[in-house]
Amino acid sequence: MLVQEKTGLIVIDVQGKLARIVHNSEELVSNLEKLIRGCQILSIPIIWAEQNPKGLGATIPELEKLLHEQQPIEKFSFNALDNEVFKKAIINSGRKQWIICGIEAHIFVYQTALGLLSKNFEVEIIADCVSSRAEESILIALQKLQHKGASLTNVEMCLYELVKDSRREIFKEILTLIK
Repeated sequence: MLVQEKTGLIVIDVQGKLARIVHNSEELVSNLEKLIRGCQILSIPIIWAEQNPKGLGATIPELEKLLHEQQPIEKFSFNALDNEVFKKAIINSGRKQWIICGIEAHIFVYQTALGLLSKNFEVEIIADCVSSRAEESILIALQKLQHKGASLTNVEMCLYELVKDSRREIFKEILTLIK
């Protein structure tokens, strides 16, 4: 089970034209907005990465406006954990559980998740918040990640798991996001 005080969110490389051509792009962006906003309501720390932004472009405006209070971590390695700034952000957060969203599922998400697993972090992939250009690539990535020890969830399941109780004040805000 995800525990609010132990969980962080990683947003990986939802950038430029690539974000617009991945499988189910519009649904992906909508789900990412819900997930990010839900994590903000829950005060879940968010680490945001961009792969070679000069080459791929910046994070799409819909997400950038939600994340405006922080800066993305620029990276060039496919596994974000190979970037020292990213690695320090993970360690300094004190979080042991990481929920991951972004693109491309079979490259950046996959390799970052494996990097976290190799350092004994718990990893949950938000399946409706990851994508790739080809649907088959998403399915292969998710299968391999599960086989390697990552768990799969979706936006609604994740947020309800973190809220835990409908009597909490923040429940209504989360419910509004999901509806």
